[in-house]
Amino acid sequence: MEKNSFPKSDKTHRGNASQFFVAGELCRRGLVAVVTMGNCPNTDILCSNKEGTKFVHIQVKTFRPGDKTCSVGRKAEKNYGANFFWILGGIPTMDSQKEFEHYIIPSTEMSKNIKEAHSKWLKEIGKKGQAHNDSSIRTAALPPRKGFNGWDISRYLDKWDLILEKLK
Repeated sequence: MEKNSFPKSDKTHRGNASQFFVAGELCRRGLVAVVTMGNCPNTDILCSNKEGTKFVHIQVKTFRPGDKTCSVGRKAEKNYGANFFWILGGIPTMDSQKEFEHYIIPSTEMSKNIKEAHSKWLKEIGKKGQAHNDSSIRTAALPPRKGFNGWDISRYLDKWDLILEKLK
C-alpha cells in the first residue's frame, strides 16, 4: 500500500474523508456546511445559506472512481423531501490519477429510481436460474453503467447548482 493511501478495506476513513470533501465543496460555493459526525439521523451534512434562513440535508455515500456501483442502502428508497440530497462522492486513492467525482441527486429522484431498480432486480432471474432474494442492499449504478431500470446518474455529476438553487 502506498504511503498516505486509504486501505481498500478502510471504508470508515474513506467515508469520513468524503463527508469533509463534500462540506469543503459547499463552503467553496459560499454556503455554510456542518458535518454531523453521525449525530443526526439520515443527515451527514447540514447545509444552509449564509443568512441561515434556508437549509438542506445531505446524505453522503462514498465510492472509488472506477467502481461499478455505489452502495446506498434501503433508506435510499425513502423520499425525504425537496430539501434532502444524496451526494455520491468518488474519492480516489492517493496513488490514483483519477479525479474526484460528485453526483448530487435530489431525494425524490433517488428514492423513485432506487425503488424501481430494486423491484426490477427482484423480478429478474439470477445467473444460475435462481430467484433473487430480497435484502437491505441497494446500489446506484455509476456511469457509464445504468441501473436495472435504465437510470443514468451521469446528468447529476457536479450539479452543485441544485443545492445552490434550493438555498437562494
